[in-house]
Amino acid sequence: MKSKKSANNTIALNKKARHEYFLEDKFEAGIELQGWEVKSIRQGKVNIADSYVILKDGEAFLFGSHIQPLQSASSHVVCDPERTRKLLLKKRELSTLMNKVDREGYAIVATAMYWKKCWVKLEIYLAKGKKAHDKRDTIKDRDWAREKERMLKHKVG
Repeated sequence: MKSKKSANNTIALNKKARHEYFLEDKFEAGIELQGWEVKSIRQGKVNIADSYVILKDGEAFLFGSHIQPLQSASSHVVCDPERTRKLLLKKRELSTLMNKVDREGYAIVATAMYWKKCWVKLEIYLAKGKKAHDKRDTIKDRDWAREKERMLKHKVG
């Protein structure tokens, strides 16, 4: 008998990214991982809140992600939780990212890590930084939407 898989394949989220940046173009990247990292990710011991992507020599690298080593890791494996991990993207995607970052001043932000079949994937966005007044506008809009929902709920119910 097969076991049921959970519908939610999300491993980690970067909720701060939506507050700090205007997210524009979405890309899906594979991640080059070591064995102990995959085992740790399966247990949910990963944090991508402060992570970002750097483009160097025609390749993309993930900085700032933290994968906590397991207690049961073998002694001959050197576990570096903050190690730079290579992202696996197509050449066309890499050239698009490089052009936008170099010419138009975009940043590349990691927003989610999730399972796709048996592979760990990273959702990255081309993003522009928000100014303080943009953040206040976002908060104001969110509060107004919440208030409208309350008003409609009380009017109907």
